[in-house]
Amino acid sequence: MLLIPCPHCGPREEREFRCGGESHVARPSFAEAPDDEAFAEYLYVRTNPRGVQAERWHHLYGCRRWFNLLRDTVTHEITAVYPMGTLRPESAP
Repeated sequence: MLLIPCPHCGPREEREFRCGGESHVARPSFAEAPDDEAFAEYLYVRTNPRGVQAERWHHLYGCRRWFNLLRDTVTHEITAVYPMGTLRPESAP
């Protein structure tokens, strides 16, 4: 089982959380009137890398807060945890 370090509650078991998918996916601006193809890409296309990926997580059965983390998709090693609305850490891979 994956041990996730919640920035608000400390380390907890994976079953307390829900993954919200890839972090830092920019929504198209409606001021620019995105076409259907651009909006579909925003909704459905993700990078899905082999290696480190930034992900959103929700502590569903704890503090109920969202946060970001960097997780290696091969080894499941978590290298950084950081608040929503902040940039991906520079020091992380």
